[in-house]
Amino acid sequence: MSQSEPAPRRGGRRRGAAAADDAPRGKLSAYRRLLPFARRHRALIAGWLVFLALSSAATLALPVAARFMIDRGFGQTDPALLNTGFMALFGVACLLAFAGAARYFCVTLLGERVAADLRTHLYDHLLLLDQTFYETTRSGELVSRLSADTERVQSMVGSTLSLALRSGVTLLGSGVMLLVTSPRLAGLTALVIPAVILPIVVLGRRVERLSRESQDRIADATAVASESLSAIHTVQAYAGEPRASARYLDAVRASLATALRRIRMTAILTALVILLSFGAITLVLWAGAHAVLDGSMDAGVLGQFVLYAVIAAGSVGGLSEVWGELLRTAGALGRIGELLDSPARIRSPEAPEALAQPVRGELAFDGVTFHYPTRPDRPALADFDLRVRPGETVALVGPSGAGKSTVFQLLLRFYDPQSGMVSLDGHDLRTLALPDLRGAFALVPQDPVLFGASAAENLRFGRIDASDEAVRAAARAAAADEFIEAMPEGYATYLGERGVRLSGGQQQRVAIARAVLRDAPVLLLDEATSALDAQSERLVQDALDTLMRGRTTLVIAHRLATVKRVDRIVVMDQGRIVAQGRHDELIAQGGLYADLARLQFSA
Repeated sequence: MSQSEPAPRRGGRRRGAAAADDAPRGKLSAYRRLLPFARRHRALIAGWLVFLALSSAATLALPVAARFMIDRGFGQTDPALLNTGFMALFGVACLLAFAGAARYFCVTLLGERVAADLRTHLYDHLLLLDQTFYETTRSGELVSRLSADTERVQSMVGSTLSLALRSGVTLLGSGVMLLVTSPRLAGLTALVIPAVILPIVVLGRRVERLSRESQDRIADATAVASESLSAIHTVQAYAGEPRASARYLDAVRASLATALRRIRMTAILTALVILLSFGAITLVLWAGAHAVLDGSMDAGVLGQFVLYAVIAAGSVGGLSEVWGELLRTAGALGRIGELLDSPARIRSPEAPEALAQPVRGELAFDGVTFHYPTRPDRPALADFDLRVRPGETVALVGPSGAGKSTVFQLLLRFYDPQSGMVSLDGHDLRTLALPDLRGAFALVPQDPVLFGASAAENLRFGRIDASDEAVRAAARAAAADEFIEAMPEGYATYLGERGVRLSGGQQQRVAIARAVLRDAPVLLLDEATSALDAQSERLVQDALDTLMRGRTTLVIAHRLATVKRVDRIVVMDQGRIVAQGRHDELIAQGGLYADLARLQFSA
């Protein structure tokens, strides 16, 4: 499960105009991906097909009733037969109304459920993908595929596919009835069918390609908007609203230009099919009218044939209208399929080793060399060796780019090293189940991540089954209880997206409380008190001192004043360890740490 190979760039503009032609995903075969989700709702599918058959049969019975009225009612001037004919016609209409409504209910609900299952499956798959994937994929594009693409699938299953199947069944049934009604006229109709099908085949491919390109441009626009809105503070601070607006306008214009080409091509396809279909019908009916005039055909037969011809032409027109939508949805399914086909390179082994409980917290890096897949020319860690004893507190210091954060990334197994081994309690991390491994760590990042939920829900992200008292105790330990209780709804107060209703220091204290609540044997602290004021820092540092007691702790330290009391300081530079020891020892040795200390403390 090496991460050494560079991952391809994923994005809306990554493929050329012929993208839909270079793989079967863009073709209608993409609909095979929906089969596993559709099979879960067999009852709805069965109901849909039964009521589709009833409504189609009722539609095809209408011309027979019309012929009966023309030949028996009008021709014989018999009121009783005429009344019977109209009653039969009304009965057929009642059956058509009931079957049509039931069919709509079944297929619409089917579309909603299939789309919901697909959306959930896609989201679950995204949660399992590794950090390399997210380094090379725009979050806005993922949101587009989760929303716009799956919504298109829902519309296709609940509406377009139903219309296509209904038109196909009706076209087949009316074709059979045309042959039964008048073999001669039906044979003449068959001669002009290739003229109707040819535009669908030729222009359909272009519609499909443009549909896929249109979805990509929509994803581009979504990605631009998502990026700007998630960084709205920076945009506004630099008065960048005009530039952000211009970027989004360019993306929207590109999307509209592609949509215009797709719409134009679909409109041309629809017009040609309808024109050719009704032109063919007109030609056939002209021949039939002359047959009635010379007495070789009854007027009722011609009337029945006319109605079946109209039904057939309407079905062809319906198919031509939905054909572009079917191809467009196939493009959306192809985009979803690309995500579902993306492998999770970091995953639990099939037969994981058991991690002994309680976890002691012994950490080891043995000859580790690691390159980030997006930066293969420069090692983040080079022949890196480090051992941390159970219960020891070790600080990682060094300039930016020294590899400190990479140590955390490898410990949490967001990546695997290209060579060497990272271990926990003697177990190679690659042999452990990911939930067991990551459950042994509590992380407090430098930039805290809060969710658009209540304060209590944000804290329980550390331990989902924590009691209310445990949540409050963790908040008190992190000096967060006071400001949480002061909010309008206390622990039930909504914190806003990314915790925007809190100050930076308050966000950091909530993140620390989350780690306290997790109560993991290994703590990973990335300058956990950097955003706190002096008073809060003292309170939180006291809480962290208590929390670290008896636990293995790794601290990424930028301010050296915070690591004077740790058991050991590891000085890193360019992915290597250049010195180790306590604060006073490293000062006495001189070198990089002494230089960093002199710069900070003199300032």
